[in-house]
Amino acid sequence: MKKGVLVTVLISAVAGALAAFVVLKTAGPDAVGQQVVISDNGGQFRTVNLTQTEYPDFTYAAESAVDAVVYVKVTVKDVTRTAPSSIFDFFFGYEGTPHERERVGSGSGVIIRPDGYIVTNNHVIEGASKIEVTLNNNKTYEAQLIGTDPATDVALIKVDAQGLPTIPFGDSDNLRLGEWVIAIGSPYDLRSTITAGIVSAKGRSMPNYNGEFKIESFIQTDAAVNPGNSGGALVDKSGNLVGINTAIISQTGSYTGYSFAIPSNIVKKIAYDLIDYGSVKRAVLGVTMRPVDDKTAKELKLSSPNGVYIVEVLKGSAADEAGMKAGDVLVAIDSSKVLNASAVQEHVNNFHPGDKTRMTVIRDGKEKVLTVTFKGTSAENGSVDEDGGVAFYGARIKEAPKETLEKLGLSHGVEIVSVGPGKVMDAGVSEGFVILYVNDQPVEKPQDVMDIIKKSKRAVFVEGVTPYGKVSYFGFGI
Repeated sequence: MKKGVLVTVLISAVAGALAAFVVLKTAGPDAVGQQVVISDNGGQFRTVNLTQTEYPDFTYAAESAVDAVVYVKVTVKDVTRTAPSSIFDFFFGYEGTPHERERVGSGSGVIIRPDGYIVTNNHVIEGASKIEVTLNNNKTYEAQLIGTDPATDVALIKVDAQGLPTIPFGDSDNLRLGEWVIAIGSPYDLRSTITAGIVSAKGRSMPNYNGEFKIESFIQTDAAVNPGNSGGALVDKSGNLVGINTAIISQTGSYTGYSFAIPSNIVKKIAYDLIDYGSVKRAVLGVTMRPVDDKTAKELKLSSPNGVYIVEVLKGSAADEAGMKAGDVLVAIDSSKVLNASAVQEHVNNFHPGDKTRMTVIRDGKEKVLTVTFKGTSAENGSVDEDGGVAFYGARIKEAPKETLEKLGLSHGVEIVSVGPGKVMDAGVSEGFVILYVNDQPVEKPQDVMDIIKKSKRAVFVEGVTPYGKVSYFGFGI
């Protein structure tokens, strides 16, 4: 009997030793494990074992992505006019002799298709008369501008080449706080520079001081980004494109610890809209909103200060027709929770006019699910609003007031009084621009502009003056 007990004890000891050995092996650096330990005083702490693949090693991501990030060189022609040389020139509307000079800028871009389509920032190529792209193998191509979207600061250019290296799009919604990423670009003309950091925050927006329509839901990282990185790639450890580097916050103009990237989900939608349609097909919800703070949450008896408070619903908008009301709190789009206005903008930007989605709002303390059918962005071209403004490819135009003409030293012109999503915004034009000529024909009132456009078959070319008196040009296809 004692012998049997002894055998049992020996077998148990051997089994325990084997189990301990297996646990130690599986909990080593080749396995992932997580354990919650409760201490004697009732406190809890967590231990995590990481596999070797979970440690930060960027060699694969860097080597697979670097060849698809290009150097972008732009040439911009600035035109200035001399002041009238005599009082006769002033009274007879002489606008001065034009003087032209060139300046050169640079940035980065990312090849997204083997047939030469490249995404970059709008601010990199804005106003460019010539765009050159240099690949990592030092081959240089002249690039054609396909389209821009100033609202998201995305631009699409193309070079005449085949079989180019690309970076596949990743899903930026799946990025996690603290996840490692690398930034690839050409800061200060240092080609193919790679820096690393972590995702510091998501859904960031920055102050907009000029009143322009912007869609911002930036990925914030601490990867070092400097002038010249704009338009370059933000890449995850698997080598997927998760963002386009676009901005830094700095009082010196150089990197101080914060950098921002446009999420790849926004970039992908904009780029393929420009490829497929020639312009961005942007859905509009039709609300104004503000964050929900603790005070609002208590007043509305919400369980948490999450979501956005609907301040106003525009009459006839997609939100209005879906039954959304001022005072509602929007908490989810489809199955995705929304925590702030940037998140709402990012979600809505993924849809096209005519798409449907389900939005969850809290009204009178109860959840309500609304089915929203999105509408487009701009009024019918040439339509006149209540203030006498005429719709002009997403913008509104009016006859330039006498005070504006006198200030700019002009005798005639049509002013762009507001800019919304459309071809005018895509061309990088801001409000206050005074149109002098359309397709080389002088214009004095909005009807002149629309009459000329009706006769145009392929394109519109506009010459005018910026609010600062600088002669400028823009054009687009129709």
